[in-house]
Amino acid sequence: MAVTIKSARELNLMREAGKILNYTLRTLEREIHPGMSTADIDRIGEETIRSFGCVPSFLHYNGYPASICVSVNDEVVHGIPDRHRILKEGDIVSLDAGVIYKGYHSDAARTVAVGTVSEEARQLIDVTRQSFFEGIKYARAGNHLNDICKAIASFAESHGYGVVRDLVGHGIGTHLHEDPEVPNFDMNRRGIRLRPGMTLAIEPMINMGTWEVEWLDDDWTVVTADGELSAHYENTVLITDGEPEIFTLNDSL
Repeated sequence: MAVTIKSARELNLMREAGKILNYTLRTLEREIHPGMSTADIDRIGEETIRSFGCVPSFLHYNGYPASICVSVNDEVVHGIPDRHRILKEGDIVSLDAGVIYKGYHSDAARTVAVGTVSEEARQLIDVTRQSFFEGIKYARAGNHLNDICKAIASFAESHGYGVVRDLVGHGIGTHLHEDPEVPNFDMNRRGIRLRPGMTLAIEPMINMGTWEVEWLDDDWTVVTADGELSAHYENTVLITDGEPEIFTLNDSL
């Protein structure tokens, strides 16, 4: 699949998908509290997405059994919601979700504190989020893809964190995952030249300890190899001639 340049019509549909996903994630952030199950999060998220007449991107995608990936503490991504998994004060929980609006996808993730968390956990969440914004300083036409990747890694690693290498961001549009892959680490090559109309899901996955990860027996849940905390922050981004546009931070609903 080649990297696609989206038309104005396509971008408007993706913009709408992004607004709805941002609203969904903000709803979940407000709802999260100690004592709720990760299945509760999935239910609220799916109900919110469907209330707009949209479809959750993740439900049944390659067999994934839920609408919201809910990953707790040392779970990096793709945690499967479970009514027996109860959030506790001090947990951190990563929410990853997608919306399909009239055939076009948005994809975004946030890591949320459950009640009061440790200073170390709060810093990990904040640095992971900021690493995204350090990366998209370079998300503009004329730059190369690796300019984004290097900036993300440089910022996260300057805080002593591990940058996950086994999972990467991606292009997005009529498919949830399109070309190009968007690593959060230096590819040691320039990568494609960025052009207006490209849409990318840029998603730092940052670990407090080692960058290495493992897969659990459910074949979905990815955890840190050393059991340390992990955080995830993602948005769907449009490359323009000037500043990038972040579809999934649009509050205009």
